[in-house]
Amino acid sequence: MKWNLRLVAAHRGIWKAGELQNRLAEYGLTVSAGKMSGLWSGAPVSLKLSDLDIICAALDCEIGELLVPETASVPVNELTGRTAAATCRDDQRTGT
Repeated sequence: MKWNLRLVAAHRGIWKAGELQNRLAEYGLTVSAGKMSGLWSGAPVSLKLSDLDIICAALDCEIGELLVPETASVPVNELTGRTAAATCRDDQRTGT
């Protein structure tokens, strides 16, 4: 997965980590300077789903805008030529 926070923030006129930190505080999420640096500069090692929800609310975005799949890094089944996620989705649709 690619962490796309800076691009999503930039599309909303937020260009600095401090600006986003202030916006998140307005939505009830207090983020330390160290954690904010990690969120801003690269993919976070871990992130609470509740924090992710607040980030999405503060940026008025969907999770899929922040977390973008990188298909090149997803293992593909050699027999079917499909990813596990694609196979799972098909199985859910067909009930198999």
